[in-house]
Parts: sequence; structure tokens; C-alpha cells
Amino acid sequence: MDSRVNEPVTAEPVSASMRRAKAEAHTSHVTIGQVCRTAEGLVTIDCSCGMQLTNGPEWSLDEHIRLHRAEARYVALSKVAPAGMPRLVAVDRDRLPTLD
Repeated sequence: MDSRVNEPVTAEPVSASMRRAKAEAHTSHVTIGQVCRTAEGLVTIDCSCGMQLTNGPEWSLDEHIRLHRAEARYVALSKVAPAGMPRLVAVDRDRLPTLD
């Protein structure tokens, strides 16, 4: 029987730069103001980054907010991730996603 089965797994620490990038993305993309409804049926709210988030024909305002925050985290983490780290999404020299 393997004696290592019940040994606690020690987690590797997250680098300070990745931790800071994630925190900065979180604080830079906060909804501000109040939800507005247009005559055309759109529901919008502003983000602290300056972008207006809205619903659409196939997505809700909540889905847009969640996607926006996820993209912000991804870009922020991608910029500081080590260059040789294997990636799910292809990146360019600046470690930003490529649009193939």
C-alpha cells in the first residue's frame, strides 16, 4: 500500500505578480451607477473601466457583466504569466490572446 495516500498536499504559492494582476482586474471592472432601460428594450450599466455593459438579443446583462469581468481577469493574468507557461488560448509575444 502506498504510504503517501494520506499525506497532505502542499499548494504552490501563487506569484505576487499574478495575485496583484487579479486584484487589479477585480477593482478596475466594477459596475457603477444604476441600471438603465432604453426605449428599445436594452438594459445597460456602466463599468468603472469606461465600457457600457448591456443585454443583447441572445445574452442577459448579467451574462455580459460576468464575461466582461472574466475577460478582464484573463487579460490581466495573461500579461504577467511566465512566457513559457502552457496555455489553453494561444498568445502573442506580449502574452495577449491571438485572434486566429
